[in-house]
Amino acid sequence: MNQNRELAVVTGASSGIGHELARQLAERGFDLIVNSADEERLQQAAHELHRRTGASVQPVRADLRDYEEAERFLDAVAATGRPVAVAALNAGVGQGGAFLDTDLADEFEIVDLNVRSTVHLAKRLLRSMAAAGEGRMLITSSIASTMPGSFQAVYNASKSFLQSFSQALQNELKDTPLTVTALMPGPTDTDFFRRADMGDTKVGAGAKDDPAQVAEQGLDSLFAGKDKVIAGSLKTRAQGVANKVLPDSLKAEGHRRMAEPGSADQ
Repeated sequence: MNQNRELAVVTGASSGIGHELARQLAERGFDLIVNSADEERLQQAAHELHRRTGASVQPVRADLRDYEEAERFLDAVAATGRPVAVAALNAGVGQGGAFLDTDLADEFEIVDLNVRSTVHLAKRLLRSMAAAGEGRMLITSSIASTMPGSFQAVYNASKSFLQSFSQALQNELKDTPLTVTALMPGPTDTDFFRRADMGDTKVGAGAKDDPAQVAEQGLDSLFAGKDKVIAGSLKTRAQGVANKVLPDSLKAEGHRRMAEPGSADQ
């Protein structure tokens, strides 16, 4: 790695928003440590990132749902001997379907990856940043954090946790050189809906935002020191504004119409 470049860490970097965050950070002059649980896709992504940007890219495969795996990933970051200037905690997973029908193991996977691993990495990385005297953290929340998630009950709740968590950290750190920014995308053109088994839903089959646009808006807000950003299209940002005033009952019903299995045909 080039010691003249600052170091950025990106989780969930093998595809989608995470891959775009990594690419754009490299284009902004950062070396990278990138993570995913999928070894093959991670290696491919790291090779592509290096080829396209010229940045040094170190892939570290780890399943962040597991405590020891997360610690191994953090050890790999520490082993570079370099301070982390930017950490983008983006790894996440979802699951569609009625809560009574979905597998408990799938719900625990959401909690372990979206919530537990983010808290784990944030604790360690922010302490390291504080010791170094500077650092920026981007946490991928979601516009889903602003509404009850009918037929995505645990996923939306996990994003609500991340939203509250990131805003609390931003306030705690407001008098320090550290910043925390919540990235709040809407439906984005990634593997998310396929992996969440939501292809037959209205939101799964509908138009999506560009992950490159989401990542750019997120990074612009990160480097501006903003506490949060609703990223994506004008439609997504308008929804975020509306959700500030709509009652939860209406938002839950609206989410139901978009996420209920079979809604794509209605």
